[in-house]
Amino acid sequence: MSAVRMDGKALSAKVRGSILAETEALKKQGVTPGLAVIIVGNDPASEIYVRNKERACEQCGFYSEKYALPEETTQEELLGLIAQLNESPAISGILCQMPVPKHISEQAVIDAIDPKKDVDAFHPVNVGRLSAGKPVLLPCTPAGIMEMLRAYEIPVEGRVCTVVGRSNIVGKPIAMMLLRANGTVISCHSRTPKLAEFTRQADILVVAAGHRGLITGDMIKPGAAVIDVAMNRDAETGKFTGDVVFDEAVKRAAYITPVPGGVGPMTRAMLMRNILAAAKQHIYGK
Repeated sequence: MSAVRMDGKALSAKVRGSILAETEALKKQGVTPGLAVIIVGNDPASEIYVRNKERACEQCGFYSEKYALPEETTQEELLGLIAQLNESPAISGILCQMPVPKHISEQAVIDAIDPKKDVDAFHPVNVGRLSAGKPVLLPCTPAGIMEMLRAYEIPVEGRVCTVVGRSNIVGKPIAMMLLRANGTVISCHSRTPKLAEFTRQADILVVAAGHRGLITGDMIKPGAAVIDVAMNRDAETGKFTGDVVFDEAVKRAAYITPVPGGVGPMTRAMLMRNILAAAKQHIYGK
């Protein structure tokens, strides 16, 4: 058996196409979704991520602004810019690329963004809405995972869903979203003993630990859907790999996401969906 490779690139292109159609309809009402991206410092990886997001905005017909601030920007200056963008009618969504320099509090930045414009869905208000089952803006990577499961007709209801990783960005929210979809969720992390006992139970295995080679083939239930979220750069080759040993997992799983080309493109697509949703909130007040 060889697993079906879940093509995030192809699916994200379809999502962007549907977003573009909705954007054109909004433009006829005089509204263009707009994203403000803030980057502080000169981190090369952050520059790549920002360029990818700007390109995605173009593909979806969005307006975008980029604010490249020097490393020595103070927290007060950054929060002042965010306050201005919160009030700007041209901006539907605000994204501050992380990490920020050490002298700036990431949580202070997250808290400063208007929850209605928080297209990363990191603000405590949006986290709380997700927990309460009333989300408006969804965290992008977990939303991308759920979209992939729907697109490949992989049922969640009644299935055992094991999540490896407990970050605020992926692990915790995807566990909540799988639970909301009536999955039976097992949450694992770096302190979980005998990890394989839990991964082998999983009909759906989501791995977001940031530990290359953590999940080997014998830790996977035959016929499972394996969602590998991590992007680990190999220091020798420069290539990206996930947390799952792909060559082993592909022989046991029924479905698997490649790295790269799996979850990553869907994360950007869901960011675009959030920007569109934020623009609609501005119009309809929902």
